Amino acid sequence: MLKTLLIGIKDVKLAFRDRAALIFMLLAPFLLTLGMGLVTGRFSGGNSTGISDIPVVIVNLDEGELGQALVDTFNSEELADLVEPSPGTSPEAARQLVEDDKAAAAIIIPMGFTRSVIPQTGDFDNGSEPEVLQIELYANPTRPTSAGIVKSILDEFMSRIEEGSVSGQVSIMQLLISGRISPQDAEAAGQEMTEKLQNAPDDDTLAIALNTSTADGAEVDFDILAYLAPGMALMFLMFTVSYGGRSILAEKAQGTLPRLLVSPTNSTQILGGKVFGIFLTGAAQMFILIGGTSLLFQLKWGDPLGVIVLVLAAVFGATGWGMIITALAQTPAQVGSVGSALMLIFGILGGSFIQLDQMPAYVQAISRITPNSWALDGFTTLALGGTLAALSTPVTALLTMGGILFVASVILFGRKNLAQK
Repeated sequence: MLKTLLIGIKDVKLAFRDRAALIFMLLAPFLLTLGMGLVTGRFSGGNSTGISDIPVVIVNLDEGELGQALVDTFNSEELADLVEPSPGTSPEAARQLVEDDKAAAAIIIPMGFTRSVIPQTGDFDNGSEPEVLQIELYANPTRPTSAGIVKSILDEFMSRIEEGSVSGQVSIMQLLISGRISPQDAEAAGQEMTEKLQNAPDDDTLAIALNTSTADGAEVDFDILAYLAPGMALMFLMFTVSYGGRSILAEKAQGTLPRLLVSPTNSTQILGGKVFGIFLTGAAQMFILIGGTSLLFQLKWGDPLGVIVLVLAAVFGATGWGMIITALAQTPAQVGSVGSALMLIFGILGGSFIQLDQMPAYVQAISRITPNSWALDGFTTLALGGTLAALSTPVTALLTMGGILFVASVILFGRKNLAQK
């Protein structure tokens, strides 16, 4: 056991003496996190989401309640830190502001929009229903993220309108089926229901409230860096574990490994020490990056105990991949090239660059072979206020992954790299 520990500690010292390795292990993920934070606006103000003050031009040509309700939604306190709405003089002027890149999107509410959604008495006198008018969203293609957020708010508003319309129709239908009103009174009942909705208190009118809370109701502000920083750290963790595997084959080529094998140290102790060194190096890398981002960016990673357990599990899972690469490779160069490729592939599949929620189901399924995906799920849970108790699934998956890969690498490594002829 002591020999295993000494071999592992020796490898950690060698790794941190390599300046090129330190650049990839520590400086590269730190700088990428900083760059991604600057791109998302994380350091532009007090809004921890990193997205704020999205310029939106709203042209309200509608004289009814729904048009004003949409304007009030974008001017609400809940969206004050997210969007910066301004009234437009005309649809043409609003579109021009978007084309001049002075606004992320323009929302144009047509005249008669409310009346087309909530018909008034007399609208059916000619025997036809009034045309339902559409709200125009004129988006800026150079600001896809901001325009997408505006579209999401608008979609939520329209879904609330649709919900109210459907519920009103269902209510009238149920009144007709139950016999409480006659078919001749259906229009009058619908009009009465509409008037009650229009005259309802402010709390009952159409509104959008954006709230994030934990199970106990405490408010949580999600920091975009709580997703970006772990993603970058986990991606470069794959470089670290492949670097450790490369050292095993390098020592074999240099003759160091054969000399160890003829010493009173058995192959299990040697392989265990190498794996332990890779694990310690990866864990040190993760904890250094966590400490650095906490001190310099004031990033809150969440429950400390949960962070420690998740980091150790993630490093164990990644170490398994590093060992399987080493067991299959023949030369240190092969480990380096395959490890670098796997680092990028796992970074993309695991969600280090983009969230996978909107990706096809098969992509999300494939991402589960990566330690990045499971670990990011855990770090996101911690950033949203979760504790160690909520990490059972990602931690179990990472430990299982590491265990299976380690056993497979021991079998392959024993046959190909430690066999004595």
